[in-house]
Amino acid sequence: MPKTIVVVGASRGIGKAVVDLLAQNAEHKILALSRNLEKMNASFGKYPNVECHALDLNQSNVRAHCEEIFQTIDSIDVLINNAGKLVNKPFTELTREDLEGCYNVNIIGVMETTQAAVAKMKKAHIVNISSVGGFQGSMKFPGLSAYSTSKAALCSFTELFAEEYKDTDIKTNCLCLGAVQTEMLEEAFPGYEAPVSPEKMAEYIVNFALTADQWMNGKIIPVSLSNP
Repeated sequence: MPKTIVVVGASRGIGKAVVDLLAQNAEHKILALSRNLEKMNASFGKYPNVECHALDLNQSNVRAHCEEIFQTIDSIDVLINNAGKLVNKPFTELTREDLEGCYNVNIIGVMETTQAAVAKMKKAHIVNISSVGGFQGSMKFPGLSAYSTSKAALCSFTELFAEEYKDTDIKTNCLCLGAVQTEMLEEAFPGYEAPVSPEKMAEYIVNFALTADQWMNGKIIPVSLSNP
């Protein structure tokens, strides 16, 4: 069944792989959003069913900007909140700018994007992409206090949204990803080689986004073969 799908954080890594995979079904309409519009246009210009829009989650008017973008479509069936910002610094060296950057991109901007998207949703699935670093009880790593706590907040938001919208056909779930060979992983753990490629993880995310709302809502799910 054809769907209108919004992918936030689509210019590289897992987000790019997700858009590439979704675009193989010509019946889907995909809105690819990220800060790097030029990179998305270069990657997705070959797909007639992909529409690219610039969106910076580390700005003050995310909800209004998303509402403007979503004016071009009648409805949203799937929203994949994949964008992420990493800061890798010892705790006492973190600046206010570091903290605000992580929280704006990893949770506040996600919530504001979702606020704008809900107005276009009747029956829909929201998939939030978190990290095993934000999963309670998982292994934690020094230097990732800003990143991992903001990703933990994304898990909490998923549960709260699901509760608030439990009597609707809008479902939300959260995937806490383990090590995937992306540029962000290299920034966090230089030299580490992950056992999973962005393309393989995209296969899981796409299948989950298109089907899992039939069986679950408000769930926080670790998806990991390994951690660094």
